[in-house]
Amino acid sequence: MHKLIVAIGGSSGSIYARLLLDRLAEIPDQYAEVGIIMSRNAEVNWDMEIRDKSIHSYGHRVYEALDFNAPFASGSARFNTMIVCPCSMGALARMAHGLSDDLMTRAVDVILKERRKLILVPRETPFNLIHLDNMRKLTEAGAIVCPAIPSFYSGADTIEKVCLTVVDRVLDLAGFQVDTYRWGEGKVKSEK
Repeated sequence: MHKLIVAIGGSSGSIYARLLLDRLAEIPDQYAEVGIIMSRNAEVNWDMEIRDKSIHSYGHRVYEALDFNAPFASGSARFNTMIVCPCSMGALARMAHGLSDDLMTRAVDVILKERRKLILVPRETPFNLIHLDNMRKLTEAGAIVCPAIPSFYSGADTIEKVCLTVVDRVLDLAGFQVDTYRWGEGKVKSEK
């Protein structure tokens, strides 16, 4: 059973975090616990981009950005998976350089040192060399970098469905079983 940390960074793209939490609500039998962390900028973006749903409506504990007493601030709590979605370039830089200045970056440090699963979902374009180098450093440290770049072969016809192609891929990478379109298992809608 997963003990999962969902960290919501300060870049635009709150829809990815909302859809991730929506998907988790569909599979409660696949995890024991979910802890949520939001950066201050993530709270601002959530309020701007997600107007119809509170982060607290999901029923998971939401930890303050500076709450170093959260269980996953220590490896002994055995949280085994962390998803940072979306991941801002500022947070990514702090993670790549081991700067644990808030709960999100401390939890990343713990996940990496314990050799557990860390999935980062950067939402930025274009990437500069500093961004790419920080992604390389985190990949070498054991993280999986899965940029918020959707696929289109499933024939998704709404923004939410397009964004779900990223969310479902992230959940696959985390080891969850989700019902989603899979290449070669269904027909792609063709143009006539």
